[in-house]
Amino acid sequence: MSDFWKEDLTDQEEDALIEKAASEIKKRRLEVPAILLFEMHKPLSYVGSQAAIVFSPFLVPFLGFDAVNNYSRLFSRRDSIEKLLRRIEEDRAPTEKTETP
Repeated sequence: MSDFWKEDLTDQEEDALIEKAASEIKKRRLEVPAILLFEMHKPLSYVGSQAAIVFSPFLVPFLGFDAVNNYSRLFSRRDSIEKLLRRIEEDRAPTEKTETP
């Protein structure tokens, strides 16, 4: 457990984590709730990443050490939340109403 946050994420690791999180959200069709959640809690992202470390003894058996470590490092930076939101929103096509006479 002493290996938490040993080094920062590389850009490739960050992009891979964001892509994985976005694809899981899209696979479950939870784009709107996820966007709402991340937008509302964006100011608390650092606190949330620290909470993941505090609760890691309970999270690691279910999620794995690497997942808890990597996502806590990812969510410690607010710009990562912005990147995740953009990635979730980029494939969403706006729904257009077509009027039929």
